[in-house]
Amino acid sequence: MGGSGSRKGELPSGHESWTYQYRTANEEALYVLAGTGTLRFAGDTRTLSEGDYVSFPSDETGGHKVINAPDSPLRYLVVSTTNEPDVTVYPDSDNPGIFVGSAPGGRDERSIHGYYHRGDDVDYREDA
Repeated sequence: MGGSGSRKGELPSGHESWTYQYRTANEEALYVLAGTGTLRFAGDTRTLSEGDYVSFPSDETGGHKVINAPDSPLRYLVVSTTNEPDVTVYPDSDNPGIFVGSAPGGRDERSIHGYYHRGDDVDYREDA
């Protein structure tokens, strides 16, 4: 059963956050505490600055990545649901990440956790 979680983060000058991604079971939201940057969101880009709030749905329309400006750190708060299992999809590489036992960002032990090449699909009966 899911709940919600949050974490504060700081992205150093000129750095990028996580790889462009969206989740299939968890919604996320980002609130900018300080600094400026660029948000790649659902195939578009926009400027982020202090006080901005953006929510990311748990599907392809929620794809996102933050790129910080080169002049100062970007401080933010991320809030998300914590449903599991969850699959995180990385559209640029088309590789999913699987999280069972604890949602992404969770601290509980996971029974299954890994990143996979979508092209490595096998029949579910293979090696059974």
